[in-house]
Amino acid sequence: MSASGHTSHITTHVLDTAAGRPASGVAAKLEQLAGDEWTAIGDGRTDDDGRITDLSPPAVEQGTYRVTFSTGDYFAAQDTDSFFPEVVIAFRVTDVDAHYHVPLLISPFAYSTYRGS
Repeated sequence: MSASGHTSHITTHVLDTAAGRPASGVAAKLEQLAGDEWTAIGDGRTDDDGRITDLSPPAVEQGTYRVTFSTGDYFAAQDTDSFFPEVVIAFRVTDVDAHYHVPLLISPFAYSTYRGS
């Protein structure tokens, strides 16, 4: 259960691999694809541990989603040059009862992701 009072089916965790610590304060937006249009369904900012635990509504449908992370703003706030102004991760939800964790590992000039648990 998150601070907003619901358990999110989609969560994220951002780690700053160059600094060796969680990336606190990274803005993220969650969108769902409906036809040819992306619709915003959630947003948040990473906490001190680099996590957003209430990114999505309490329930999500099967479909295609994406999370857009404002990585350029994060690095600019630290006075650090970076190459990617944002990172967009698109993924599919196939099991509406499952938890989908979308981690992001960032540095000023690279990023990586995987399906977390």
